[in-house]
Amino acid sequence: MTLLTATLLHPDGSAQTMTYPTTKKIDHVDTYHGTQVPDPYRWLEDDRSDETAAWVKAENEVTFGYLNKIPFKQKIFDDLEKAYNYPKYSAPRKKGEYFYFYKNDGLQNQSVLYRQKGLQGTPEVVLDPNKLSADGTTRLTVFSLSKDGNYAVCGFSQGGSDWQEYQVMDMKTLKMMPDKLEWVKVSGAAWQGDGFYYSRYPKPEGSALAAKNENHQVFYHQVGTPQSDDKLIYEDPANPQRFHTVSTTEDEQYAALYLSDRGKGLDGNGLWVMKKGEGTFTPIKEEITDFSYGIVENVDGGFLIETNENAPNGKVMKYLSQPKTWQPFLSEKPEPLLNAGTSGGKLFALYSKDVTTRAYVYDMNGKLENEVKLPGLGSAGGFGGEKDDPFVFYTYTSFNYPPTIFRYDIATKKSTVFREPEVSFKPTDYETKQVFYPSKDGTKIPAFIVYKKGLKRDGTNPTILYGYGGFNISLDPSFSATRIPFLDQGGIFVQANLRGGSEYGEAWHEQGMKLNKQNVFDDFIAAAEYLIKEKYTSPEYLAVQGGSNGGLLVGAVINQRPELFKVALPAVGVMDMLRFHKFTIGWNWIADYGSSDNADEFAYQYKYSPLHNIKEGGKYPATLITTADHDDRVVPAHSFKYAATLQEKAGASSTNPLLIRIETNSGHGASNTKKALETTADLYAFMFKNMGLVWK
Repeated sequence: MTLLTATLLHPDGSAQTMTYPTTKKIDHVDTYHGTQVPDPYRWLEDDRSDETAAWVKAENEVTFGYLNKIPFKQKIFDDLEKAYNYPKYSAPRKKGEYFYFYKNDGLQNQSVLYRQKGLQGTPEVVLDPNKLSADGTTRLTVFSLSKDGNYAVCGFSQGGSDWQEYQVMDMKTLKMMPDKLEWVKVSGAAWQGDGFYYSRYPKPEGSALAAKNENHQVFYHQVGTPQSDDKLIYEDPANPQRFHTVSTTEDEQYAALYLSDRGKGLDGNGLWVMKKGEGTFTPIKEEITDFSYGIVENVDGGFLIETNENAPNGKVMKYLSQPKTWQPFLSEKPEPLLNAGTSGGKLFALYSKDVTTRAYVYDMNGKLENEVKLPGLGSAGGFGGEKDDPFVFYTYTSFNYPPTIFRYDIATKKSTVFREPEVSFKPTDYETKQVFYPSKDGTKIPAFIVYKKGLKRDGTNPTILYGYGGFNISLDPSFSATRIPFLDQGGIFVQANLRGGSEYGEAWHEQGMKLNKQNVFDDFIAAAEYLIKEKYTSPEYLAVQGGSNGGLLVGAVINQRPELFKVALPAVGVMDMLRFHKFTIGWNWIADYGSSDNADEFAYQYKYSPLHNIKEGGKYPATLITTADHDDRVVPAHSFKYAATLQEKAGASSTNPLLIRIETNSGHGASNTKKALETTADLYAFMFKNMGLVWK
């Protein structure tokens, strides 16, 4: 492997030579609707080949050689570890005489599942995933109890993979039964009687990473039997890229089948139901469109269904099958509906107002009873339970408010703190401010700005601008312990709520998808310009960060406006917009991105695709790309080809390092606590070094 050498100029004026591996190029050209597009690094898509492994090794040697020379990197890791080292709990969930919850003592790689009799009982360990693998990368992804609480489905993921293996636990003995279900993906576990519905793919030929993810099947598994005896409930080989998932109502009288076809660009789902003992599904919504439908619960011979049909902000309708009618239950509001669910004989509905949660309680006729007063402007979730529960739990958090568990008493309509975290810092030392800034077309975009009190706005503050902007996902206020040490160094964290998400309902989403994707990049660029104009920071102290669809975002904006940023941190990004649908489950994203198979969508994607718009001789921000070898959602080939092209085209001209950090035995996110802390320490170290700052 030959080498490419570049001279880096650091903020202190010193020069340093950076030598990158020079990646082999092949003569490969694809033709899209008459346009020829070279793909010289196509061979890097084979991430199981010896040649790619050698390239990964060479790139990691350069990257870690650079990172490990940063003198304050260990100090950063120690600070992160200290901040993160406190007990973390999930809200309890009642089943029978037990309350179940997760707890992480502080630095455990995986949270441990416990249960206790009553709220004052002694906790006992149900399952400790830390004991399942030597490196702590086996995760418990699903824990679903049967209605009587005698059994539980336990789903496990290895090394960060999206593939899962299901096992069944006997809850009387807390021992695993012989049941073992393989090749499970995009699935829950929906109990009915002495078994459950789940979704899987046929066993692939070759490696899991190379699997086509086609012909999603629904099976029914009876406890105590081998997987080979499972009953096939539903499949549709004629539409191999559809998802088919099943849920059951609380009384287990109905199974609901959800069908989606995002590979054909459809953003909604079909909905079918099957009464227990009938054996066949009947449609409530037979056709798949851009509208979504989800059963909240079965009531009075019908169903409460959450939908956005002719209601971009969402609503709840009552559906009756005899005769087939739809009746209003919760009408659409100016704020988007986040979630609706029943507990304790009430319906709890969560709404978002300017990206902060509002919680309301309704009776089962749809009449508003009261609002659940939350501690402030933040995010709340939970309120789950069964019909007879006298109280429910919910969790509230914000940027400077660590996740706190509250108990809501249904009869008295009062909330009390059930468990608050014992953190080693004072949340009141930090401040969160929400601003609304204009994007390129004048649209007002909300953003949260977080910093330590007493901060001076003089343009010299190290700042992280974080965004996502896609897939109808909202970036809500949330707490991060590993953000605290950064804020203590005078840092500013900014979370921009870009179009493409769900912050203001489906209309907000649609303004940032398919042929409107440039709006997302414009929103992000405008956020950077706002921060600079208001002297929160300056281009010499501004880092841009995002993961997955957010990695695509970072790649696009540093192509379009590289001079705005000093540091770029794209993680597990979708960087090849022309071929993303060719890998694993990537076809699922066509509903949001469109497809290069469509001439108009190809032309639009080609203009912003991060891989295809890297400028020859460009001067790019210091860039640290992160990915992982087990990412079977956004395959690492995206980042591999992007890094090779960035180094080839801009490695000599950019005075900043352009590096890729490739994690092993991890997936689309860090597979354990230690890996997460190590990655975060590297990102902070890279950022501070390239801003000419020292972590004190």
